[in-house]
Amino acid sequence: MAQHDDTRVLYNHDCPVCRFEITHYADYARDRGLPVRFEDLNGDTLRQWGLTRDQAARRLHVLKDGQILSGIDGFLVIWADMPRYRWMARVVGLPGIRQGATALYDHVLAPAIYRWDRWRQNRRKVSL
Repeated sequence: MAQHDDTRVLYNHDCPVCRFEITHYADYARDRGLPVRFEDLNGDTLRQWGLTRDQAARRLHVLKDGQILSGIDGFLVIWADMPRYRWMARVVGLPGIRQGATALYDHVLAPAIYRWDRWRQNRRKVSL
């Protein structure tokens, strides 16, 4: 995988929840000229990440300094790169809070969003 100086964020643009949140960050980064790139896992760049579409769709992935981080660790990178959200990176990164946020994301939020999006996609296929 090619290394870049900027932060790269891999997300599922087809998922309304993911699209809503990441579009907000993308607009913020673009408007301020921040070195953060947002890549749709449904596009051509997925192969560069070394992930299957299913792996990528299950959680947020971020590439920073040649290292792929996912879940809360990925969000911490995004927030730390954006002045408005640095406070969130500091708070959520605190011991105890980080572990709790990671457990919540890993075991509740990410699986629920993934299952809902899969259900939504399957329902759309059936109605066609």
